[in-house]
Amino acid sequence: QVQLVESGGGLVQTGGSLRLSCAASGRTLRISAIGWFRQAPGKEREFVAVISWSGYYPSYADSVKDRFIISRDNAENTVYLQMNSLKAEDTAIYYCAAGPRSQRVNDYDSWGQGTQVTVSS
Repeated sequence: QVQLVESGGGLVQTGGSLRLSCAASGRTLRISAIGWFRQAPGKEREFVAVISWSGYYPSYADSVKDRFIISRDNAENTVYLQMNSLKAEDTAIYYCAAGPRSQRVNDYDSWGQGTQVTVSS
């Protein structure tokens, strides 16, 4: 099994930045990719970004492209999501998940507990 723990969420003003972390432990050799997803109140969980476990081939949702950066610290088994130029519509609970390099929620089988990001105007 793979365990994932997110951190770094919080309250930020419009235009500000936050960096989320996703620390992986357990059977990390089985990880193919780490994805970030988010879920706003009353909405379905949606894809944000994904990166291969080797730290290559990042991919982003159109809504965050050019504002968010996903990366991996190989030494720390941690994947980061640097979020810049934040907007009110970025407010959501952010989850990281382990699975194939996919944009589909159902393709992932290990999930963290989530971290709240609130962007105030």
